[in-house]
Amino acid sequence: MKIPSWLTWAFLIVSFLGFLDATYLTVIHYSGNELNCAVIEGCNEVKNSKYAEILGIPLALMGSLYYLCVLFLSLLYFDTRKKVLLTLIPPLTAVGFIFSLFLVYLQVFQIQALCIYCLFSALTSTILFVLSLFILKHKRQLERDLAKE
Repeated sequence: MKIPSWLTWAFLIVSFLGFLDATYLTVIHYSGNELNCAVIEGCNEVKNSKYAEILGIPLALMGSLYYLCVLFLSLLYFDTRKKVLLTLIPPLTAVGFIFSLFLVYLQVFQIQALCIYCLFSALTSTILFVLSLFILKHKRQLERDLAKE
């Protein structure tokens, strides 16, 4: 199965942007610096909340690893065109999307502050999930075409 090249490029670009965003938040977390939040004023409230870590691990670091994994799988597919890599991406992005929804819920209803960097991460995670739906659609179409032969 070969997916369109625009889809591979979209995965590469969006996962790279998500990785940059989450890595910036990770650096800020470990440096102890405050976030520069020009658009929305709640970034530091979110960063300093009790929800910013799970078992002592910053959510930003988990986000960096998530985006790095999607980026790595996309690069590997881009290089090898191995079909198995395409079966790993949709469930991974689904988990990322659901977790992002939960984190936005926490910002809105528990912390009652919004972080523009966190919202950008939620957006990139959502885009990756939607792109993975294109992979599934393309895969199903190919399976139908093969079944007709």
